[in-house]
Amino acid sequence: MDPLTLFVDSHWISPYAMSAFVALEEKGLPYTVKELSLPKKEHQLPGYGAHTGRLPALQHGDFWLAESQAIAEYLAETFPFPKHPRLFPEDLKERAICREVMAWVRSDLLPIREERSTYTVWYERTTKPLSDGAQKAVGRLLAACDRLIAAGRTTLFDAWCLADVDLAMMLQRLNVNGDPLPPKVKAFAEANWQRPSVRKWCERQRPAFVPY
Repeated sequence: MDPLTLFVDSHWISPYAMSAFVALEEKGLPYTVKELSLPKKEHQLPGYGAHTGRLPALQHGDFWLAESQAIAEYLAETFPFPKHPRLFPEDLKERAICREVMAWVRSDLLPIREERSTYTVWYERTTKPLSDGAQKAVGRLLAACDRLIAAGRTTLFDAWCLADVDLAMMLQRLNVNGDPLPPKVKAFAEANWQRPSVRKWCERQRPAFVPY
């Protein structure tokens, strides 16, 4: 098999890099990780082959691919079930919802992402209250979670899928900073945070943070 290399930010705080990392871990594939410094703009140096010039990126032999959802779908199709575990549900409607959730948390809820950045998850908590705009975004997030998460279940569907981690990431921005979550939503977020692939990301030794 051609070697797989995942390129991530050297602070290990990108939720998108985490999603790609979890996808590789869940697939059980051999891979290496290369850290690039965003403050030093190492992702702009010659030799970095991602078409968009962004992180994370996956190099598979001489093939390059950036954007975490594209990486997940590439891994799912290149290393399919049953030889490798699933990242997306078998049922097509559930698979569509999985992709819907993944796209949503990447493209919406900006006030939450700004006021509860991943710096506050893996470096320093914030005590700053949420703005009115962020509270409205939280309301939309929790309304969707109420529809998506069944009582007593810690995955969106009967079996785990990658959207579980992506949604839990959005929720943990709030949870670890002391913003209240409904019990079933809090249980969902914390259960996914204990998944071994996620713990491996969270427990990574991180350098002192350099703003960029």
